[in-house]
Amino acid sequence: MSVVFGWDQVTKRFGKQVALSRLTLSSEPGSVVALLGDNGAGKTTAIRILLGLLEPTMGTSHVFGLDSQAHGQTIRQRVGYVPDRPALYEWMTVEQIGWFAAGFYADGFYQRFCDYVGQFGLPIDKKIKTLSKGMRSKVSLALCMGHEPELLVLDEPTSGLDPVVRREFLESMVDVAARGRTVLLSSHQIVEVERIADVIAIIRQGELLLVERLDKLKAEVREITLTLGNGSTALPDLGGVIISQHQRDRQWRVLLRGGEDSRLVGLRDEGTLSEFEVRQPSLEDIFVEVLKSTSASCLPTQRVETR
Repeated sequence: MSVVFGWDQVTKRFGKQVALSRLTLSSEPGSVVALLGDNGAGKTTAIRILLGLLEPTMGTSHVFGLDSQAHGQTIRQRVGYVPDRPALYEWMTVEQIGWFAAGFYADGFYQRFCDYVGQFGLPIDKKIKTLSKGMRSKVSLALCMGHEPELLVLDEPTSGLDPVVRREFLESMVDVAARGRTVLLSSHQIVEVERIADVIAIIRQGELLLVERLDKLKAEVREITLTLGNGSTALPDLGGVIISQHQRDRQWRVLLRGGEDSRLVGLRDEGTLSEFEVRQPSLEDIFVEVLKSTSASCLPTQRVETR
């Protein structure tokens, strides 16, 4: 199965500042891949390099088998892209910008654009300059999706949208992926990303900390709250790999990848633990702890099977 997009050892420096460090990640068709990270983590830089809008200091990237730097314009014609700050012709009405964009695409674009305009509740006869930030985002989304691109690249696409429209839009990404298209999504809406993403990639200060199928990650990571017995304060070997750990006297809270409940039961039976509780953390819990962690437990995977 072909790879839709990818970065290979991509590094980007702005003067002495390292925005990306050896980023390596790729994806196959029909998946929703979410880039997660704090502001300034390097997500937008990575997207701009992928689309040929920015040149890397080192490394290469590709979309549809085309080198991003050599074929950037061709890639951008085939991709639906919503930047974090969309640039629109403010003197046009919503309808006019749809007609204008339709000239660059095959038949059917304008009707699909109008369908999304209706779905998003946009006033088709209003000028762009009179619209709120949220409405401008909706116009950009309608333009992005009107030509049914093979790959959607969305950089904070739901910023400024109300909760209902944001949820409807994100859920529509699942339908897009189900039709064999791929979505690359950069977002701060971690709770909502958790509902739609197949693969997540966590970036901190330009470094890829983790890339994994979300279902696999959630199945393997557990939060364990335990109280030590026998007057001990040292954390015993729990099996698996510790992502994060926090202590208060004889009580520990541990985010653990792998390990078996039978190991915890055995430690309790022998008196090492007096009690323990296990729960499945949310993606937001995992995200926060991975960003804090310096553990090597989440080494990035170069390619994730998405089916």
